[in-house]
Amino acid sequence: MNPSVIPAPPKKSRVLSIRRAVLLATTIAGLGVAALVVAPGLNLQGGYSSAVAQNLTEQAKKVPAPTGFADIVEKVKPAVISVRVKIDGGSQTDGLGGQNMENVPPGLREFFKRFGMPEGQNGPEGMPPRGGRHNTIMGQGSGFFISADGYAVTNNHVVDKAESVQVTTDDGKTHTAKVIGTDPRSDLALIKVEGGSFPYVKLADAAPRIGDWVIAVGNPFGLGGTVTAGIVSARGRDIGASAYDDFIQIDAPVNKGNSGGPTFDTNGNVIGVNTAIFSPSGGSVGIAFAIPSDTVKTIVAQLKERGSVSRGWIGVQIQPVTQDIADSLGLKKTEGALVAEPQKNGPAAQAGIEAGDVITAVNGDEVKDARDLAKKIGALPPKSAVKLSVLHKGADKTVNLTLGELPNQKEANAKGGNKSDDNDSGAAEIGKLGLTLAPAARVAGAGSEGVVITGVDNGGLAAEQGFATGDVILEVAGKSVSTPADVRKVVTGARSEGKRTVLLRVKSGENTRFVALPVGQG
Repeated sequence: MNPSVIPAPPKKSRVLSIRRAVLLATTIAGLGVAALVVAPGLNLQGGYSSAVAQNLTEQAKKVPAPTGFADIVEKVKPAVISVRVKIDGGSQTDGLGGQNMENVPPGLREFFKRFGMPEGQNGPEGMPPRGGRHNTIMGQGSGFFISADGYAVTNNHVVDKAESVQVTTDDGKTHTAKVIGTDPRSDLALIKVEGGSFPYVKLADAAPRIGDWVIAVGNPFGLGGTVTAGIVSARGRDIGASAYDDFIQIDAPVNKGNSGGPTFDTNGNVIGVNTAIFSPSGGSVGIAFAIPSDTVKTIVAQLKERGSVSRGWIGVQIQPVTQDIADSLGLKKTEGALVAEPQKNGPAAQAGIEAGDVITAVNGDEVKDARDLAKKIGALPPKSAVKLSVLHKGADKTVNLTLGELPNQKEANAKGGNKSDDNDSGAAEIGKLGLTLAPAARVAGAGSEGVVITGVDNGGLAAEQGFATGDVILEVAGKSVSTPADVRKVVTGARSEGKRTVLLRVKSGENTRFVALPVGQG
């Protein structure tokens, strides 16, 4: 109804305010009008006739009601299970499902801590008892059936190290489950319930779009069968969990106990497995991460077949190609994966790949960045023959090699060795770079190659790029260096050629990386 033809009510302040409310509601939506007309205590007497009020109500009836998610939830909820585990807590437990933190990928530990503490038998709110006494932890999570014969998916961190696993189905029945296999790198696990035919759901074939509606179902805080809704906030998220990160970010509320539970699209297909949240408060703030369904399919197939996952491996340390690195190497775009160091006797080294090479494609499929290369290689089985497109010293070449098998996960050694504080072992300052260097061979624990950084000026260019005392510079602009004079010579040459940056290969602990360092002027 057009507000301009509504009869004017008597000039009373109360009635005028009602009219303004009606005018505002009619300009917003028909549903707003309906709510206003039927709201308890609303008095239209003296201002509008009953016919006008009836007319507005009839118009509101014509507006379609929101569809909601009830039909979808009714279809998929029976396949979602609550997972309860008993774990020998010892004296060191983390706070999520009883999982010992040493078994959680380092990049995920801060996320998992924010889910809250597990449900403990011997301490308040799941905290281990004081005094270091032996304790048992009862952890909770979620999962879902993927086949009628009882195979179900959950998170590795939910069931890892479990002495026993029980699942509770939507109808309230409890079953004992067996862990078929786990994969710490992807944080996925496959479990199985025997002796029945169970409702199950399908993993989605297509990735969701940013902005699509999603529905999370799980067991937050032990409240089984809880449903929340939101949208896909982002895709391809890297949260530092592993080299294979490709999380879907959602804003559907996810909390402790949702781990391992499914996130559905509006067709009732599983688009991801809820794994981590980010929250300063410990509860949901609308930032949750789910493992994509295509990853789940690949991992689950291997877990079902042999109980573990094997991945292809070429044996290189890689890093992204930043704009500064691209400029230093003369690349036109920031794509591909830069080889920081090939592992000795690894497939890549044996095939002739060197530090400073940029891998641009695998079997003709372009590599977007370092993470993309890790995913492409990891998705291939060991002993696969692959063809790598490589940019080597400015020239394109093709390298053929056979993949090895990715070794068991090892923690990088963060210890830097015993570095000398002395500046009397050949140390020298390098101009505006803000570095003090010494030959590595003259500094205890620094090795025999390169020059070690013995000092970093906090206001210098090097500090801005993350250089630290104890780092060892192995190469500058592709040239090996062994003294501060070598470094100065190459930097001076780069400046005289008008270059803005110079590429350094730097070793920090056991890791090697390339850093594009602005060389400044003079």
